[in-house]
Amino acid sequence: MLLGPPVWLLGLAVLAALLGLGWVIWRKHGQFLKSITSARAITLWLLQWATIAILLLLLWQPAISVTALRPQQNIVAVVVDDSASMKLADDGDAREKQAVELLQSKLLPKLSAKYQVRLYRLDAGVSRIGDVSKLNGGGTATQIGAGLRQLSDETATLPIGAVVLLSDGSDNSGGIDLQTLNNLRARRLPVNTIGFGKTNLSHDVELDDVEVPRKVLANARVEAQVHFRQHDFNGQHAHLTILADGLPVASRDIILASGAEQIEPIEFNAGKAGVRRLEARIDPLSGEENLKNNSQTRVLAVDGAKRRLLYVEGEPRWEYKFLRRAVEDDPAVEIVSMLRTTQNKIYRQGIANPNELVDGFPSKPEDLFAYDGLILGSVESGFFTPAQQHAIRDFVDKRGGGLLFLGGHSALAEGDFNAPPFSELLPVVLPNHKNTFHRQMVVAELTDAGKKSLICRIEDAPDDSVNHWNILPYLADYQEAGTPKPGAIELARVVVGSNRYPLLVTENYGRGRTGLFATGGSWRWKMQQPVADTSQQTFWRQLIRWTAGETPSPVVGSVSETRLLDSGHVEIHAEVRNKSYQPIGDASVEASVITPSGGERSVMLHPDPTALGIYTGEFDADQAGSYLAEIKSAGLGSDLVAFQRENGSAENFHRQQNRELLEKLAEDTDGHYYTRRDAGNLPEEISFSESGLTARETMDLWNMPIIFFVLLMLRLSEWFLRRRWGLV
Repeated sequence: MLLGPPVWLLGLAVLAALLGLGWVIWRKHGQFLKSITSARAITLWLLQWATIAILLLLLWQPAISVTALRPQQNIVAVVVDDSASMKLADDGDAREKQAVELLQSKLLPKLSAKYQVRLYRLDAGVSRIGDVSKLNGGGTATQIGAGLRQLSDETATLPIGAVVLLSDGSDNSGGIDLQTLNNLRARRLPVNTIGFGKTNLSHDVELDDVEVPRKVLANARVEAQVHFRQHDFNGQHAHLTILADGLPVASRDIILASGAEQIEPIEFNAGKAGVRRLEARIDPLSGEENLKNNSQTRVLAVDGAKRRLLYVEGEPRWEYKFLRRAVEDDPAVEIVSMLRTTQNKIYRQGIANPNELVDGFPSKPEDLFAYDGLILGSVESGFFTPAQQHAIRDFVDKRGGGLLFLGGHSALAEGDFNAPPFSELLPVVLPNHKNTFHRQMVVAELTDAGKKSLICRIEDAPDDSVNHWNILPYLADYQEAGTPKPGAIELARVVVGSNRYPLLVTENYGRGRTGLFATGGSWRWKMQQPVADTSQQTFWRQLIRWTAGETPSPVVGSVSETRLLDSGHVEIHAEVRNKSYQPIGDASVEASVITPSGGERSVMLHPDPTALGIYTGEFDADQAGSYLAEIKSAGLGSDLVAFQRENGSAENFHRQQNRELLEKLAEDTDGHYYTRRDAGNLPEEISFSESGLTARETMDLWNMPIIFFVLLMLRLSEWFLRRRWGLV
């Protein structure tokens, strides 16, 4: 604001100075100005006018009015991160020591001179302390959002003018939630952050994540995706190991590559049913600074329940016999089959009781839905009634089951499967002509996707498996299967001269999945190899496990977090459907949780009013270790979910300063981010916060040193230009 005469009068004076100065210069030096360029003349004119304009402005005594916190009537909350990561040394001293020295030498004396200062320590929450000697870096977790939310709630009736947070930003809770930010904004409470620690690590390998399936069948082949990053070890070799319940089950050598993140797959056998505690570990490298972030643990629920598949075959053939024989000793799979021996006669095998399939293929959806997988062999589409065809589609789409099509002289295009609903379910677009089935010896070859797929893994080592596929005997026949659909995955092909046709193709459909194996001649993989060779048996077991292994029961359980870091709260969820797989909202759902000590606790799950068929409950995992929850509903089924709680491990990861989080927190709350080197400016800048008890303060601008400096620079600039242009 201006304290002198009206502003419009200042504007007129500045304009008059501009015009008057131009007129005077022209009258007095007109002939002189003609000797220089017009651009130079205008430059000198503007420099002189700017000088006069500033002098005129000073006559109006300019000033600004700001809102400032009232001295000694406001509280500044100083929050110091006291977690284990603050014990790390950067530039010779631990981060917490650097924070304490900054507080004692610069911040606390200046802040205490103007405000009341409250000191807090932060780990999983905040607690008030009397002085910095109470800080010891003993916190096992950093939860900045939870701490700020607690601070805001506990000081709701106090005149908190600002918050000062000293931290490395290594938050273990996934960031600061929107509710906390909204709470701070509503109170107009700025959070000023001071960052400590290096923003980039050096000489370190950090294992970020291990992806494993939620649940697998007993003795299944499992692939874990190990995510890690490295610093300063480009091109070096490292050793990756998977341990299950403390015993190594798989290992491989890897080469550390440059880049933000590296992902390496590693395979192992799931073992027997139950909960298995998995650990992925990278052996320490020479010179590595932090060895505590070289491993991650996960829990894996291994399901011992059998998967039942219905296999419909339209003719007696070798493939039927050898397919059944391949899985007859698999404890995780049971095949119930219908073999059409003559036009009106069905031979049943693997039935649970004499009444199963006595009337042929199930006519009711709930009867078909009792199976986990469905295999259709050399049988024409007309074998099924329209109602049965609709039920087969719902079996995949709504039930979430797996459907596998096989090749044969009555299958696929030969059996009129290129019409809905089968054309929708197939992962390929079938040819629009007949005579697609050929009794001819052909070679099978893997695609790049097949070389990586567990379905096609017939040897433990991926390279050995690919080599074994190259020497498999010829298939006895093949069927032209058309073209894979967009989104389908082609795993194998047959080679016929210079042509290649899809052999094994998979695709997700609705809640389930469909697959195609376009031959009826893989039985030669058993007949034409030594007795000890198990490649045919291994392939079929894995293909059938893929078909039925992930089929959900009417009760599907899940948890909000499978890995709880320094916090035991977890939400248990269940999706419940009836025998027809329609969501139901009046079921009785209970979770029985087995704790690490062997005890059992029950949790009732209640319907979610916003989503039909969804039930939720809360559980407190108060012990560190692995938990197994069996979620069940009477008369409908059950599901297994595993999770674990870890204490004190979170601080070993992501140990560089999370500057991005600290800057974003300050920005979102109208605070400022400081490094420890420029944090000395904080006490002066914090005084203009708009929270707390404030007063209006007027600051004169007309007598500030900057004004004198600007005037001096204008005059020196004019003199310099005149000297350079030869005008003095």
